Amino acid sequence: MQTMPGALGPLTIPSSAMTGRMTIHGMAPTAIHSVLLVSNLNPDSISPHGLFILFGVYGDVHRVKILFNKKENALIQMADATQAQLAMSHLNGQRLYGKVIRVTISKHQTVQLPREGQEDQGLTKDFSGSPLHRFKKPGSKNFQNIFPPSATLHLSNIPPSTTDDFLKELFASSGYTVKAFKFFQKDRKMALIQLGSVEEAIQALIDLHNHDLGENHHLRVSFSKSTI
Repeated sequence: MQTMPGALGPLTIPSSAMTGRMTIHGMAPTAIHSVLLVSNLNPDSISPHGLFILFGVYGDVHRVKILFNKKENALIQMADATQAQLAMSHLNGQRLYGKVIRVTISKHQTVQLPREGQEDQGLTKDFSGSPLHRFKKPGSKNFQNIFPPSATLHLSNIPPSTTDDFLKELFASSGYTVKAFKFFQKDRKMALIQLGSVEEAIQALIDLHNHDLGENHHLRVSFSKSTI
C-alpha cells in the first residue's frame, strides 16, 4: 500500500497538549482570547451593567465597552478564555430586547479603559473589583450550576419572611409573565419561577439579580435546568 504524501508518521503528542493547553497550528496560546465581541444588541435597551450581569452568569466579567460609534456592538473581557468560551456557547444566538445577539471571540487582548478626558458617555465600565462576581471563590458551587438560558429561573438567598405572592408580584410588576412559581420543599431560601419565554427570563435576570429584598438579603437569580 502506497503511503499518501505527507502521511502521518508515529503520532507524537505535543507537550502543549500534555499540559492541557492545546495550541492551534501556527497560533500562540495567547491568541485564544478572553475578550468577546457581542453584536446586534438593542442600543436603546442595553447597558454595560446589563451585559455585566448577563455574561456574569458564565464567568467573572472584568470590563465591558459598548462601542461609542456603533452602539449595537460591545466588547466584554472575561476572567479567562474558558469563561469566554462558556459565555459564547450559551449566549450566542439568544434573543435579547427583541434582537438575536451574536457572540464571537474578539481579536482584542483586553478592553481598553478610556483615557482621561476622552468622551465615553459611560459606555466603558471596569467591573474587576465587583462584589457580584459569582466565580471568584475557588471550588464555588456556582461552577456546578451553569446552565443555558431557559424560561425557568432559579432564585436563591430569599429571606424567611418572603411569600410566593411577593416574589410573583415582583416579577409581574417588572413587566414579566409569571407562568408558575414553586419554593423548594426542603429549603424556602430557594425557589423556581417560570416566565413567558426564554427572552423574558434573560431580561428578568438582568433586571432582578441582586434586587434588595430587605432583611439584608439580595436576590440571586440564575437559569434553572429544572422546569416546574
